Amino acid sequence: MTRVAGVDSSTQSCKVVVCDADSGEILAQAQAAHPEGTEVPAEAWWAALGAAGAGLLDQVDAIAVAGQQHGLVALDARGRPVRDALLWNDVRSAGAAEDLIAELGGPQAWADRVGSVPVAAFTVAKLRWLADHEPDAADRAHTVLLPHDYLTWRLRGEGAEPTTDRGDASGTGYWSPATGEYRKDLLALAFRDRIPHLPRVLEPAEAAGHTPSGVLVAAGTGDNAGAALGLGIEPGDVVVSLGTSGTVFARTATPSADNTGAIAGFASATGDFLPLVCTLNAARVLTATADLLGVDLAELERLATQANPGADGIVLLPYLTGERTPNLPHATGTLHGLRPENMHPTNIARAAYEGMLCNMADALDHLHSTGVPLNRILLIGGAAHSALVRTLTAQILNTPVTVPTPAEYVALGAARQAAWARTGSTTPPTWPTPPSTRIPVPPDNATGHDIRTQYQAARNLSHGI
Repeated sequence: MTRVAGVDSSTQSCKVVVCDADSGEILAQAQAAHPEGTEVPAEAWWAALGAAGAGLLDQVDAIAVAGQQHGLVALDARGRPVRDALLWNDVRSAGAAEDLIAELGGPQAWADRVGSVPVAAFTVAKLRWLADHEPDAADRAHTVLLPHDYLTWRLRGEGAEPTTDRGDASGTGYWSPATGEYRKDLLALAFRDRIPHLPRVLEPAEAAGHTPSGVLVAAGTGDNAGAALGLGIEPGDVVVSLGTSGTVFARTATPSADNTGAIAGFASATGDFLPLVCTLNAARVLTATADLLGVDLAELERLATQANPGADGIVLLPYLTGERTPNLPHATGTLHGLRPENMHPTNIARAAYEGMLCNMADALDHLHSTGVPLNRILLIGGAAHSALVRTLTAQILNTPVTVPTPAEYVALGAARQAAWARTGSTTPPTWPTPPSTRIPVPPDNATGHDIRTQYQAARNLSHGI
């Protein structure tokens, strides 16, 4: 039996899944935690991969890494980090993103060049922040990598050439999915005329190399592209992913270039494209509200199910750590509509679920407005395990929702890519479609419309949008 491993190096943890290369059957899996924070030592990801992969990775024939996108890993000429990595959710680069948009001539100029408009999350904005606030570290930055690039490089040992893939490179802000080329002019603009070494962009089935023990290392990709490959999505499928952050993405044959900045014009891990809308706040809204109320997530859900739809007029705008969509990097969460008669834990709990999902509904609207078809909505991520989340998603989106059986789809996508790189085929191996449950829209769904209307009124009152 040929065994392949897929790695999901996310914000919170490193997950390793080992599969049969031919059938996709999961043979083993493990995970290890990452440190908290919006900047962490890149070495911590390597340590977590070693812990999660102990006893597993020495039994596989190929491996691929899918990682959190956008993070900035700057290495000196000896391959040592010049500072802790800046993660996608670090918003100190929000002002840098605004400056870069203005300096190039506006959002359309960026959309035309790289398919996306910079926000705080993008690597290009983090490079500008580093150049302006830590110029000594910027001067020592010989090579700039993304989190998955760093782990792929470390797996291959000393002297390996840094590599990336088109899926992850498309989140930097200085690589064009439409042309397949780096825009070093934009890199120089961001990094104040410094041009660090960049990883070679591999094709989807191209191997990066081998580990010192001879295990094939595939190109790897970003986490969302990995999830798309793990789910086996087709054109017309739209994925709503509710992890710490939230994403809404689809597979398309042509690149996107949204000058509003809401849609990131990403590439996929299969050679086509993955337009994506991201929110900073998704499942974290539920965990934070549970902490506020002094309950666990099971009790939070029980409380929320006891409240009326609309939480008796209470609305939570869930911008707890600032927000990317809408682009409000310095916003905070806001509770609207509090009155003595509705200030109950049940309503606060309900407002958390509804606020999280109304924000995702807004994200879906952005994607659909560009003509992306919505033939099927796939709901994944940790929060999708909740029965209430599933029901409310269909209600608030006003469309049936398909919920695949919970699995580590990012890691599974990486494993499928590893199996693909072994074969050298033009298409990825055919693995079974995950079983799923279909959640219908309630028969009379005026309530879903009312929840969104109430939310939109609160958002407009607070932020004018």
